[in-house]
Amino acid sequence: MATLVAVNVGMPRDVPWKGRVTHTGVWKQPVTGPQMVRKLNIDGDGQGDLAGHGGPYRAVLVYQVDSYRHWQEHLHRDDFTHGQFGENFTVDGLPDDEVCIGDQYRIGDALFEVTQPRVTCYRVGLRMDEPQMPALLVAHGRPGFYLRVLAEGAVQAGDEIVKVSTGPEAMTVAEIDAVLYRPGRSRSQVERALRIPALSPGWKTSMQSLLDDYDSKGWTTGNTGGNTGLTAAASSPPPAWPGFRPLAVTHIAPESRSIFSLTLAATDGSRLPPARPGQFVTVRMRPDPQGAPVVRSYSLSGRPGDAHYRISVKQEPHGVGSSYLHRHVMVGDVLDVAAPRGTFTLDKDEAAIVLLSAGVGATPVLAMLHELADNRDPRAVWWVHGARDGAEHPFADEARTLLSRLPSGRWHVSYSRPRDNDRLGDDYTATGRLTAQLLEDLGIPGDANAYICGPVAFMNDMTQALVDCGLAPGRIHTETFGSVTAMTPGVVPTDAPAPHLPAHPPGPGTGPAVTFARSSLTVPWDPGYGTLLELAEACDIPVRWSCRTGVCHTCETAVVSGGVDYSPDPIDLPAEGNALICCSQPPADLILDL
Repeated sequence: MATLVAVNVGMPRDVPWKGRVTHTGVWKQPVTGPQMVRKLNIDGDGQGDLAGHGGPYRAVLVYQVDSYRHWQEHLHRDDFTHGQFGENFTVDGLPDDEVCIGDQYRIGDALFEVTQPRVTCYRVGLRMDEPQMPALLVAHGRPGFYLRVLAEGAVQAGDEIVKVSTGPEAMTVAEIDAVLYRPGRSRSQVERALRIPALSPGWKTSMQSLLDDYDSKGWTTGNTGGNTGLTAAASSPPPAWPGFRPLAVTHIAPESRSIFSLTLAATDGSRLPPARPGQFVTVRMRPDPQGAPVVRSYSLSGRPGDAHYRISVKQEPHGVGSSYLHRHVMVGDVLDVAAPRGTFTLDKDEAAIVLLSAGVGATPVLAMLHELADNRDPRAVWWVHGARDGAEHPFADEARTLLSRLPSGRWHVSYSRPRDNDRLGDDYTATGRLTAQLLEDLGIPGDANAYICGPVAFMNDMTQALVDCGLAPGRIHTETFGSVTAMTPGVVPTDAPAPHLPAHPPGPGTGPAVTFARSSLTVPWDPGYGTLLELAEACDIPVRWSCRTGVCHTCETAVVSGGVDYSPDPIDLPAEGNALICCSQPPADLILDL
């Protein structure tokens, strides 16, 4: 009979970490006597990061005495106390390779259901003073698991744990943890996981992403070429060519007062590999022949099936790359161009589509409109665009022509300051900026997929407006031209400066050059940084991470040029053409889409 050995609780606290402060509830302490377990946690307990922990499906975390013994031996330590792994229940019995998702247990007066394995993040390593702990928990098949509270009640140390029912599919905690995080998963395992009603919504979403990946690639077993269950970055196909290749400029055309397009073709006249509508290419330029190259990324705005690529560029007043392209590049010149990349692409379902943009943000959604028009797509398609006036309205005629080929194409264009010669009803449909009320008036269905591109504030406002109109956040996709939005779970936010060279490099920095393309920064590598993630952090470049040990793939980043070495090796490799920057170093010059 399994037994509840200890009940551990703790409220979140601020903890110094790597020169910053992280807010975490991972420090738990045993308590004596009966403790009331409620739907979201135990009295006296709390979670610091509710995005990654807590909630009804992660109310109580369980870890086993046998795993304590395992880690004492493996880590050569004898300083563990109950709650050491951040768990609420320390139990004798209930091993991860026997307990199944959906199993129900009665402990004391409460009834529980197993919902998912622990999602390992850096904070368990912080608590253990062992940074590799998130990866070790997965690699050794000892993650622990979460319980949902089916019936509230009092529990205490010494209570027997009585199994009430067995979950369907007999899928153990260790098995489903390996399906998500480790290579070698099979389609049948993913399908079994999706048949378990008790599985938490987050894990169901991950499993559905894995299944969709199998469906799109026609595979039944083996590596799916990156883990789409963990990151959308793995959904992009491998780059059509490594690094950069020369492409010739065959045509230059103005699109508005500030936007112009360049058509790029293979120098040998061959067809360029097809790109997905919504993707971008990275261009390497040398405005100063004696200086460092300038690297910029531009969305593809042309018809995806064409033999050539079209990029559209907004000339910024002080933009080095855009000014060089506008003032110095002519037809016949050759540019170094990396293969198309990006995950801002059309979903493969039957839902209605909203293409929502402002200014030069029209470029990627215009490529999507080309794709839809070529296929005479029968779905309802809304083209919604905001511009200052007719002179600043790119692709106006092109978009209207494409929409006319769609059986259910709808057009709405707002001018914030129309000119006297701009024609209401012909050039634009409304005066003013795009607003939530306007989107509501368009009658967009709640199950539509929306694709938004434009300034960051515009995308934030339109995202919230669409949510208010009833769209699920998962159906709203955005494309950012600049740096990604940072995700640093639990770290107390501070005012971050713009990306910059490291203020205190750990060494002479004589290693390879690392270029962060979105941040327009090139930095010499030094082994003292440890990883590419830590180099990016030293430059205050917005980054995304969770485990920091090669498990969660949150940090997965496209490699524009070059490659990486891993130390330590990740649990599962990223998609081809990507890198996990939390555990990698550059052996040679490297350009990251970061």
